[in-house]
Amino acid sequence: MFVSLLLAVAAADAAPQPFPLWADKAPHAVGESDTDKPTLAPYLAPKDKATGAAVVICPGGGYGFLAMDHEGKQVAEFLNGLGVHAFVLKYRITGKDRPGPLLAAPLADAQRAIRTVRAKAADFGVDPKRVGIWGFSAGGHLASTAGTHFDAGLAEGDAIDKTSSRPDFLILAYPVVSMEPGVTHGGSRKNLLGDKPDDKLVELYSNEKQVTKETPPTFIFHTSADTAVVPENAVRFYLACKKAGVPIEMHIYEKGKHGVGLGRDPKWTGGEKSVETWPDRLGEWMKARGLLDAKK
Repeated sequence: MFVSLLLAVAAADAAPQPFPLWADKAPHAVGESDTDKPTLAPYLAPKDKATGAAVVICPGGGYGFLAMDHEGKQVAEFLNGLGVHAFVLKYRITGKDRPGPLLAAPLADAQRAIRTVRAKAADFGVDPKRVGIWGFSAGGHLASTAGTHFDAGLAEGDAIDKTSSRPDFLILAYPVVSMEPGVTHGGSRKNLLGDKPDDKLVELYSNEKQVTKETPPTFIFHTSADTAVVPENAVRFYLACKKAGVPIEMHIYEKGKHGVGLGRDPKWTGGEKSVETWPDRLGEWMKARGLLDAKK
């Protein structure tokens, strides 16, 4: 029993400890609740396997909750298995203690997360030129926003703020991309932009319209059977990247409901087996792009 207790304590100690993205109040915060205090949890790959590549993970949840297990922790562990460092982002969402619309708050969190991993690359054993972002569903909207709304560093702020927020690559899993009616996910749009957003705001956060040649190389996974977030979101981003000359690979599976995560847990897949191969396609894409090569 004593040994079991020691093992339990050791496992608890080994669990990644989230740290706040800002020492003081976060930009766009409206209160002092935990919901308004974004954090980052580092899952570092074993030193003997680490490639130096890193990914900030944005779980989905319609900007109203965060699926921190099957779109967060499990994803981090998958990346660690490839030798990639992972950082699970708890970004701002709506709730009773943090009402919407969120507007720029989640993007500020994603940008700060990328800046933090890059600015502290030496501490984490990260290659600052191989820092990507991976988002699921509404987290995919956040990731695609980070990939189309970035800067080379802010003029003011601390050393982290002065670091580039541009991700080096994007991974989008059944992402919300557009804010346009008929294509967007209604709950995500309402939580982010409000009930009746201005047309200019809708266009600004319809990320298929913000793609340029500077948008990072992108990998997209979606399913034709997804009725919660229709695959037109993925297709629009794919076509925009193709037109801009951005390297992009997209896999749309015939079957599979929304929210399958890595496609290997029956709790989320409903027993649909075909989707379990999509992480293999992602691994092949990452390898082809040199993201799984050992850090030089």
